[in-house]
Amino acid sequence: MTDSSANSSSFCPPSQRIYVLVAAILASSMGFIDGSVLSIATPAIRADLGATLADAQWISNAYLLFLASLLLIGGAAGDRFGLRRVFGLGIWLFVLASVVSALALNPIFLICARAVQGAGAALMVPGSLAIIAKAYPREERGKAIGLWSSFSSLTTILGPVIGGLVLTTMGDWSWRLVFAINLPLGGIALALLYLRVPADQPAAGRRLDLIGGALVTLGLLLFAVGLTGDASGVPTISHMVIYCGLGVLALAAFLFWESRAPDPMLPLGHFRRASFSGAQGLTFVLYFALAAVTFFLPMTLIGGWGASAADVSFAFLPFGIALTVLSPLAGRLSDRFGPGPLIAAGAAVVGLSFLLLGLVLPLHNVWFAVLPVIILMGLGMSAVVSPLSTAVMTSVEDRDTGLASGVNNAVARVAGLLAVAIMGGVAAVVFERSLGGAAELPLFFGLRPDQAIPADMEATRVAANDAAFAVICYINAGLAMLSAVIAYLTQRRGPATSA
Repeated sequence: MTDSSANSSSFCPPSQRIYVLVAAILASSMGFIDGSVLSIATPAIRADLGATLADAQWISNAYLLFLASLLLIGGAAGDRFGLRRVFGLGIWLFVLASVVSALALNPIFLICARAVQGAGAALMVPGSLAIIAKAYPREERGKAIGLWSSFSSLTTILGPVIGGLVLTTMGDWSWRLVFAINLPLGGIALALLYLRVPADQPAAGRRLDLIGGALVTLGLLLFAVGLTGDASGVPTISHMVIYCGLGVLALAAFLFWESRAPDPMLPLGHFRRASFSGAQGLTFVLYFALAAVTFFLPMTLIGGWGASAADVSFAFLPFGIALTVLSPLAGRLSDRFGPGPLIAAGAAVVGLSFLLLGLVLPLHNVWFAVLPVIILMGLGMSAVVSPLSTAVMTSVEDRDTGLASGVNNAVARVAGLLAVAIMGGVAAVVFERSLGGAAELPLFFGLRPDQAIPADMEATRVAANDAAFAVICYINAGLAMLSAVIAYLTQRRGPATSA
């Protein structure tokens, strides 16, 4: 029996599809490892490079800025110029920027490299699934994507554990290995892609919304600058007003352009549907809260309490396990009860976990205080992720599911970008006020002092760290609860009805 259906729907012969799958898995693994390990490695980066809190925020935000703002263009570029070409270019940029990151001698150098890495990821992330979908015929696509998802989950789970062990045993300098590992992974992916995978034909007539991409990048950049202050991470009022005001103008120009662009990167008509706009709204609020807590928690535990990176990475392990094991069950329950109740319940549990995390901080115990809360957080998020994907995909027509997924992914990244910028300022302000002017040495949130300090001052420093992170927990507990309300009011309740 010939594979005519496969040949008509894919650019890749059956014997070469496995190479597409392996290349996509390796490329995705780079992004997942970097994303999951960075928060664990941030205290080591700060100690090794002498980075301030603002520097740490920008090391994260430079990547998120270009990934979030260029993600939709990256997806369209694959159709316009060919998936293999754009996917390969994304891997090249990501790997080269990773090597530069590993060799960075100062925070500015690292921030610039992370910006390029984000641009590479914007080309690589949407291409990883798209190239699998195009290489495999429809009847084999589910199995291939399932394998991709399994390996992606495995790297997300194991990445922080391995990274934490390396940081603990080899010292602060070993954060560089987190980026250096991308060289062999990316090299193998590129070799498979160029030597074993044939080039696909680009789609005719597609145009990239470069003006929209430039406007949204400028707007988000101005917001990030406005919300990130000096070395302490505290922006002044005038600084915020000027830069955030310019950011509002840039984003307003972006929306104006998108409403009139011939090929907009963000078709605004979809937001007229309550289910679609509600899904994006709850995604923004919930992922803002999740990014804020998970980014600053390792700083509190490692830099504030003095916990080891290995202990913190093991404490995060149940979170990834819960997502991997329970998400399929949540997907089946979503089909039966609708995504609305599942997302609302899961988001409420996440909010409760944030509240409890703020309350248990004074115990200073990773295993008996923080670990149980992280398990609860994982249970809550496992009830959200799969139903949220269902909600996004069913909120638009079948022909627009790719666009809807891209928009939702971009919204989640923007939420993370703004969360790190805003909550960093909040943490810095609360930390400084909690010190009460008692410190004789310059002390910073989430960073252990370079030299020993008197016991009473050390106790004050630790308590100030706890107070700052507790405020982050309480604010974002409220935001998670808000996302639960949005989910319940805007998303489908009950099984789907056939048209």
